[in-house]
Amino acid sequence: MGATAGAVWGRAEQQDFRSRVRGTLLGTAVGDALGTPLDGLTLEEIRQEHGAEGLNDLAVGHDRRGTVTHLTQLTLFTLDGLVRAQVRRDTGAWHPPTDLHRAYRRWAATQSDWGPDERRTDDGWLAREEWLYARRDPARACLTGFGDETMGTLDAPKNPGELGPEAAARSAPFGLLVGWEPQLVVQLAVECAAQTHGHPTAYLAAGAYAVIVHALARGESLDGAVQRALAILAARPGQEAVSDALQHALGAVRQGMPSPARVEELAGEGSAERLLAVAVYCALVGEDIRHGLCLAVNHGGRSAVAGALTGGLLGALHGETALPPAWLAELEGRPTMLVLADDFAMEMTQGPALHGPGASSPGWLARYPRA
Repeated sequence: MGATAGAVWGRAEQQDFRSRVRGTLLGTAVGDALGTPLDGLTLEEIRQEHGAEGLNDLAVGHDRRGTVTHLTQLTLFTLDGLVRAQVRRDTGAWHPPTDLHRAYRRWAATQSDWGPDERRTDDGWLAREEWLYARRDPARACLTGFGDETMGTLDAPKNPGELGPEAAARSAPFGLLVGWEPQLVVQLAVECAAQTHGHPTAYLAAGAYAVIVHALARGESLDGAVQRALAILAARPGQEAVSDALQHALGAVRQGMPSPARVEELAGEGSAERLLAVAVYCALVGEDIRHGLCLAVNHGGRSAVAGALTGGLLGALHGETALPPAWLAELEGRPTMLVLADDFAMEMTQGPALHGPGASSPGWLARYPRA
């Protein structure tokens, strides 16, 4: 299990972890689906369409209610890449950023191909899910970053001027590496974010988001998780904008009743650190998950990203059973998400029983090939 492969998992701990993994993935997707119909609308237009209180339920996006965007698609491939990295570790090849880049390249194929290519036997099961072959407003930085075999690194990042929040929005799964040290979680998230979003503010926002999720998945409070992220960020060059945004979010909590105006002020121009601040704020002040998600998406900014980031935090904090069941019932791709979340939880808690020196499951290696 990453840095502490010898961790002992009791049954209750495994079940709690699985609930938080499911919660993180489903929360990201539900927030994405909730916010998608509002992207590109001003607050005034949102109120004209959905009433004075704004949107408070799933609405039609991409032809039906509950559809997700590339933000959720890439989050799924992040989880897939992390499982593949663990499986490949048996071979002595241990470089997770490369495994994540391969996973993201599999996502990129879904954006250009008509459907799964059965001849690519090394793709694994996720890339054969036909519903993922839908082009849902992918960010240009993601398409160009994963558009060729060259992997962006911190020394030579892709799109070095890119400040957008999309890399952060796919980074919650790094926080689910609960056996890893927080510093390593940040480092992996940052290295993988630089594959598409090469500005330090963007990739450090991804690292901060991942390590906040990491603390939540280990049972810490959200306020404590943000403080931990701030402490880790302090030593990183170029972190000032991200740290300032997080501090701003914490300060906004004490400034009276939450409102769309406050969310818009936090969101600013929609850069990565500003959307991270929105997510932290909405997760802290929300009366429950539904309220927190509605607060996150009802503003004239990047509603889908804000919803996805907020949902990931709330899902990691509370687990899957706290998410609104009526929204989950309509969520596109939920069966795939549940299988992937459970596979990830099983790999992280019981990996040696699936592909250890003593035993190896052919079915598992067919789902998550080592090649």
